[in-house]
Amino acid sequence: MHSKKEYYYEPYMFFYFNDEKNNENKRKFSQYKDISTKFINNENLESETNYLIWVDTKEFKTNVFLNVEGTWKIIRSYPCSIGKKETPTPLGKFKIGVKGLYFGENHGYRCWYYTQFKDNYLFHSILYNLDGSIKDGRLGYEISNGCVRLAINNAKWIYSNVPKNSLVYIS
Repeated sequence: MHSKKEYYYEPYMFFYFNDEKNNENKRKFSQYKDISTKFINNENLESETNYLIWVDTKEFKTNVFLNVEGTWKIIRSYPCSIGKKETPTPLGKFKIGVKGLYFGENHGYRCWYYTQFKDNYLFHSILYNLDGSIKDGRLGYEISNGCVRLAINNAKWIYSNVPKNSLVYIS
């Protein structure tokens, strides 16, 4: 192994070339990216904007696509948590609605950078205590009341970049 690490960068992940486990993760992610792109393009989905978000509830992934010359290209893929069995995340097609900085203070926590996709269903950060410490940072689980939880930087990216009326597809 080399003493200096070499990096491969995807906009949403770092991989170390000299690390066999990360090479395997990179290969798996590349396969997921290819399968996801083919799936979304075969669904013939249309968005009022150049953005589309697909929440893959089986893999606990929130995937952001950009329309490039009529073809959806995956540009971000984030781990997420979804609704628990009693309060599931709704399945179907929705549109991005209102956005806000945070909510939940009256319940003793904050969820940052929310982006609405249906009624009271939102993309937002993991839960933080009012003092800024993490209250519940789990991703990859059925644990929410129906919202899609993301790491704070990923919730902020969607909040800042995906415009109102963009298609959200949850399956």
